[in-house]
Amino acid sequence: MQISLNNRHAVICGSTQGIGLATAIELASLGASCTLIARNEQSLQDAVAQLPITDGQQHGYAVADFSDPAAVQQAIENSIAKPVHILINNSGGPKAGPITEAEPTDFTAAFQQHIVNNQNLVNAVLPGMKSAGYGRIINIVSTSVKTPLANLGVSNTIRAAVAGWSKTLANEIGQFNITVNNVLPGLTATARLESLMENTAKSSATNIGEVEKNLLSSIPMRRFGTAAEIANVIAFLASPAAAYVNGTNIPVDGGRTPAF
Repeated sequence: MQISLNNRHAVICGSTQGIGLATAIELASLGASCTLIARNEQSLQDAVAQLPITDGQQHGYAVADFSDPAAVQQAIENSIAKPVHILINNSGGPKAGPITEAEPTDFTAAFQQHIVNNQNLVNAVLPGMKSAGYGRIINIVSTSVKTPLANLGVSNTIRAAVAGWSKTLANEIGQFNITVNNVLPGLTATARLESLMENTAKSSATNIGEVEKNLLSSIPMRRFGTAAEIANVIAFLASPAAAYVNGTNIPVDGGRTPAF
């Protein structure tokens, strides 16, 4: 199977590192023109410089902090001068901690960052997708959609909300040849995982090596995933080959999630 994204425009959020950057690189390698959105302009410039140009694409970026929905709204409006065919919703997860220690403001901030931003982004790109008769909306979420994860109280809550929002959206816009799917990364070797392991080590009075050992033992494949492996699944969902995949939650976790 050969996948081509020539003449497609992809907007990738949270794309200066980790899974977001790996996704941008993969989509660009398949021929898509990519617009990156993140909060640090220098990091965005560095990321754009890493994107391959295989078919004369034009890559760019927009600066926005995902804690500020108004800024994200402005960024996407500036990015739709050329229609967007692929939208990758991705932003940092809420801080770790038990749900019993979460403040109401933690939930409000997470809702703004993950639900309100996603809704604003979709509203902005939807007219162009409808006109083109082609749209792929892919949300990078978490395996906590299937099974809540320990010490991630706010994240578990908001990720489930994103899954509900996404399925509702998929049901409404599938008729326009626009698909909506969630990719659920498992334990992936990124800065986010490193931070979570450090937090767990501190809260459990152990060392990060022991935390890592315990996590690896919970994965049937006995290793962490890579950002590129997650990006490969996202690229498939973004392509014409995935035209009949809609409204799904797809774990990419080495078999760690116990649910079917």
